[in-house]
Amino acid sequence: MTGPTVSAITYPASRVEHEGATFWLEREGSAKHLIIEGGTPEVLDAFHGTADQDRFVAPADAQNALALRRTLPWLAPRRWGLATTAGTGDRLGLCTPGHARAFAEVGGVKPVFAQQSIREMGRTHRTPRNVLDDATWGAFQAGWTDGVEADADHLKTTDDIDRCAEAGFVFYTLDPGDSVDPAAVNASQAELRTKAEGLDWAALDSNLADAIARYAGTRVDLDDTAVDLDEESVVRAFAKYGPALASARALAEHVATKSIPYELELAVDETDYPTTPVEHIVIMRELGRFGTEFVSFSPRFVGEFEKGIEFKGDLDALRRDFEVHAQLARALGPYKLSLHSGSDKYSTFQPLAEATRGVVHLKTAGTSWVESLRIVARFDPDLFLAILRLSRESFEANRASYRLSCDLAKVPVSPSPDELDDLVTRNDSRQVLHVGFGPALTEYGDQIKQVLSSHESELEAVIAAHFIRHLAPFAAVAQQ
Repeated sequence: MTGPTVSAITYPASRVEHEGATFWLEREGSAKHLIIEGGTPEVLDAFHGTADQDRFVAPADAQNALALRRTLPWLAPRRWGLATTAGTGDRLGLCTPGHARAFAEVGGVKPVFAQQSIREMGRTHRTPRNVLDDATWGAFQAGWTDGVEADADHLKTTDDIDRCAEAGFVFYTLDPGDSVDPAAVNASQAELRTKAEGLDWAALDSNLADAIARYAGTRVDLDDTAVDLDEESVVRAFAKYGPALASARALAEHVATKSIPYELELAVDETDYPTTPVEHIVIMRELGRFGTEFVSFSPRFVGEFEKGIEFKGDLDALRRDFEVHAQLARALGPYKLSLHSGSDKYSTFQPLAEATRGVVHLKTAGTSWVESLRIVARFDPDLFLAILRLSRESFEANRASYRLSCDLAKVPVSPSPDELDDLVTRNDSRQVLHVGFGPALTEYGDQIKQVLSSHESELEAVIAAHFIRHLAPFAAVAQQ
C-alpha cells in the first residue's frame, strides 16, 4: 500500500498531538487515511499500515478505529452521568463532523455521537461496531477532543445487549415497551385486579398484596405539589407496567454481568398512553428495589411525538407534564429525563430544559438522514427523485413501528426541480422520506454516500445548522 500523495486532502481540524506523536486525517479520492508522525514504537504498533518516509499511513478502517479509541482517550466512549447530553443518531455514518461542529459552537451539552437502535441498524445494514467506528472517525475528523459516549438504543433482548457490549458501548437504553399493557388504562377495577393478580410476581420478588402495601396511601412531595398514591392507581400501574418491570429487570441484570463500565436508561416512550406520575413512581421505585440504578428515564409524555416534525398537542399540558416528571426525577433519583423522538421538536426544548434544570437527555435519530437529503437534492436531483419514489412505494411497510400522521396523497409523484429542498421541509413528504431510509439505503446506499462524501463541507454545514437549533436551548440552561 502506498500513502496519500501530495494532492491528498488534509482535514486540518483533525490534527492533534498526544504522547509525542501527531495524528491527522487525509483523504485521497474516496479513501481516508490516518497519518501518524513521530511517536514511539508502542504507539505505532497499535495500528496497521505502512511507513512512508517519516510518516505512518494507516487506513481509516475498523481495526484502526479501535486502535484510535485506545490511543486517544477522548475518543473512547465514557459515561456522562447527570450532565446535559444529546444523542445524534446517524443512519449514514457521515454526519458526525456536522454534529461535532454544532456541539462545539453551542457549548455546555455533552455528545452521544454513536447512537442507533438495533432495529435501525438492521434496516441500514450496519452493526454496533460500524456505528461506533463511524462516529469515531467523524469525531476525529472534526477535531473533537471533549469526550464522547455511545448509546445502544432501544434494546429489547439480551442478544442485542451482548452485541453492543462487544462493540464497546457504555450507555444502554432498555426498552421493555412491548410488555406494557395498554388495555390497563381504561380497564375496570375488576379487570385491573384480574390483570394484576395474574402477573409473574416471582419475577418481581413480590406479590400483589405486598405491592399495594408498599405504595397505597403514600405520598411523594414535590417542589410545588405532591403525588398521592391510592390503591386503584397502584393496581393500575402494576397491571399496565408489571410485565415491563420484569423485562427491564432482566435486561438490566444482564448488562451487569458484562463486566464493563455502563449506565442505563429506561424507555417506555414508544407506548400508546402517557405515563402518569403514580406510574413513574412505581416504575422507578420498583426497579430501585431490585438494586438497579438508571441515569435517565424516558416516560411516555402527553401529546404526540411523531418522527421528524414538530410536537403535536397542547404545549401547556406538555410543559406541566415535563415539570411533574422532572420533579419526580429529582425526588426519586436524581436521574435525567430523556426525550425520545426529539428530532425537530423545537417548541418543546426550552420548556424541557427549564423543567429539568439541565438534567436532561435529548435523543434524535432520523433527522440527520432527512437533512442530508438536502445535499442529494442540490447536487443529484435525479437520485433524490428516485429516493422519493421508492419512499412513496414502500411507505406502508416503512411506517411500521413509527408514529406518523403524514398523508401520502400530499407527497407529489413528480415534483418540479425547484421544490425538492422544500419537500425535505414539508411535514408530509418529510415523514415519508424520514421512514424510507431502509429501502433507500438498500437500493441507493452507495450512490447516496458518494454524493455526500463528495460534498462533505456542504453536508457538515447543513447538519451543524440543524443541530445548533436543537442544542441551543439546552446549552443556555446548562451554562447558567
